[in-house]
Amino acid sequence: MNGRLKKTLLGLLAVALLAAGGVTQRAMNRDRATLGLTRVEPLENAPPVLAFTTVALGGFRGLISNVLWIRANELQEQDKFFEMSQLAGWITKLQPHFTQVWLVQAWNMAYNISVKFKDPADRWRWVQRGIELLRDEGLKYNPNEPLMYRELAWFFQHKMGANLDDAHRYYKQAWAAETSRVFGNTNLIPLEALAHPTDDDLRARARLLREEFKMDPQFVLEVDRRHGPLDWRMPETHSIYWASVGLERARQQPDRVKKEDLMTLRRSIYQSMQMAFQRGRLVPTPIEKQFEYGPNLDIIPRVDAAYEQQMLEEPDKRNHIATGHRNFLRDACYFLFLHNREAEAAKWFRVLGEKYPDKPIIDGDTNSFPRNVTLDQFAFAKLQEAVGETSEVGMKNALEGLTINAYMALLSGDPDRAAGFNRLAELAHARYQPLVTARQGSIDMPPLANIRRDVLNRLLDPATGLPDELAAELATALGVPLPPRSTNAPPAAPTNAIPQTVR
Repeated sequence: MNGRLKKTLLGLLAVALLAAGGVTQRAMNRDRATLGLTRVEPLENAPPVLAFTTVALGGFRGLISNVLWIRANELQEQDKFFEMSQLAGWITKLQPHFTQVWLVQAWNMAYNISVKFKDPADRWRWVQRGIELLRDEGLKYNPNEPLMYRELAWFFQHKMGANLDDAHRYYKQAWAAETSRVFGNTNLIPLEALAHPTDDDLRARARLLREEFKMDPQFVLEVDRRHGPLDWRMPETHSIYWASVGLERARQQPDRVKKEDLMTLRRSIYQSMQMAFQRGRLVPTPIEKQFEYGPNLDIIPRVDAAYEQQMLEEPDKRNHIATGHRNFLRDACYFLFLHNREAEAAKWFRVLGEKYPDKPIIDGDTNSFPRNVTLDQFAFAKLQEAVGETSEVGMKNALEGLTINAYMALLSGDPDRAAGFNRLAELAHARYQPLVTARQGSIDMPPLANIRRDVLNRLLDPATGLPDELAAELATALGVPLPPRSTNAPPAAPTNAIPQTVR
């Protein structure tokens, strides 16, 4: 074979190999994208020098990110948070599949930077940014990483749901305003309708849920059926959702998930369900025109099941979880009693006695075993615990407070809760009366009817009581005459409405 022919054949072979390599490379790129293995993502809004450097020195992206880490720390120490936020975005894009990068940057924004601001609205923006960094960007690159879901669930459970941050009430109100755009405000949208929308309004809400909140309407419905009914305007509900998504992703790859990661996700669910039981329902307050938080009593069976399941999943932590379970059952009995659901309260009181027969159920009374205590006695003891004292003044204040709460519950459209407050006031008055009789002359406790009359008179007083509209509504609900109102009354003072959507 002469030299020219040999060169021609080698040239043709090189062309064929290059063409085959190109075809193979395209197939490999598709597979890498499908499997989430692509690690070189373009930086957005980066200075030209940085963008060129990351492309030209692809293998040195780690070194570049180290330089950015150092610069970001310097900026944070100088309280230059906004430039630092931009650097955080670049750092995560340089190391998109390194989970800890996302966790650290999101935590820093939501926890460390947010508390540097005094204005709750400013704090809320940083908390939002931390959530969005994980939810909108981090999960896009790490959709199967349990720690990402665990951290996102924790932000809702702890940062927004707990009360350790001075601005936590603002966070909850702002989040309620945000999510009301999807789930409605006073008239809540059925989740079935969001999962299967039939008109333009429902389709727009479902699209907003998917595109802005990154939540699947069908899975929202599934989570609610499994753990609810839940109020989807509450942060702990979203903690349950994201932990459930993490568990679902983990089930799809059992060989790649650590047992410890699954435990943290399950804990997020049962701990958030406990929070949802205690205050997982938005209750409108007619005077302040805002929201307060009431217990979600309908999920008591689901919370009980979650505790039981967790004790099975973590036998080495069974005693610790059992303590929480017993406290939950005590609260369930008291809350049900307080909301005039005595039959259910009695049922769970029996469950408490069956599960923990040798554990005292009244704080400070080591002989208060369930077999020795009635439901009425237990409810009165919980009231005394809430009041903090059993003096004449303390008990009278407690009775007045229960009566006011009953009237406010009527105005909020919750007659069962009003009846529960009245029932507890009757029980407390009856149990305190023997002390009055024994010390006649030294303790003055008026009849409960007199206390209720005095409280009602104060609420209906034209000068110092409720606004005219609410006073008329309360008088109508109770069937009593409304005192004459002055025609020259000054206009009502403005109230603080629920915060509007923060952008």
